[in-house]
Amino acid sequence: MDKNPMALFQQEAPEVAVAFNNLIMAVAGSGGLDGKTKQLIYIAMKAAAGDDGAVRAHIPMAKQMGATKEEVVDAILMTLTVSGIRGVVTCLPEVVRQFDSH
Repeated sequence: MDKNPMALFQQEAPEVAVAFNNLIMAVAGSGGLDGKTKQLIYIAMKAAAGDDGAVRAHIPMAKQMGATKEEVVDAILMTLTVSGIRGVVTCLPEVVRQFDSH
């Protein structure tokens, strides 16, 4: 399937997609952590789950909020003690690609 998974989600379950987006906006708008830190945590959590697609999508957001390559690499490396090597080998190449290709 070629369709963007999030677009498919919105097409097939629009009410749920709206509720999900509202939840994301509420979490993103909470004031305890700055946006860059939240993006780094999200990248680490998604890397720990082996979700390279989510990591790929959030690297530009982290960069836009000022995250450096070293910070994103460290966030992914932090997953080693929680979930082993999977997140590192599936997600680290995308970090290198997005930071080194420009």
